Amino acid sequence: MKMGLSHKQKGAAAIEFALVFVIFFSVLYGVLSYSLPLLLIQSFNNATAEAARRSVAVDPTLAAATYKLKVEEVAKAVLDEKLTWVPSSISGSLVKTAAYNAGELIVTVSLPATALSNIMPVITLGTITVPKLPTDLRAQSSLKF
Repeated sequence: MKMGLSHKQKGAAAIEFALVFVIFFSVLYGVLSYSLPLLLIQSFNNATAEAARRSVAVDPTLAAATYKLKVEEVAKAVLDEKLTWVPSSISGSLVKTAAYNAGELIVTVSLPATALSNIMPVITLGTITVPKLPTDLRAQSSLKF
């Protein structure tokens, strides 16, 4: 009986598929797991910059204490408006601050990286963690006026 080449490699395709699938899945998971934190940080940067920008429109003829409160109120309202798309499972962990002191407004948004585990799993394989994130995702904008 003559053995052909195809008969000898009967399970080779399954083994090759398993090896390629593991590599493909690892790359895909890496891309997807880092895209959400990057999207969040870009949104935080945009929200803080827009909050500082719109706070300049507050009437400067108001009394000092009233002006400070109004500037901070406008900045926080803009942050709320710009970050409405953030999933509710992590929006409760967002820390949004706006502080106006001595002519400078500092607007900050931060999110503890542990809050992301509510919507995406973190995989640890020995010493490799995907996604490996800082302790918190933070964006800050400041403006002197």
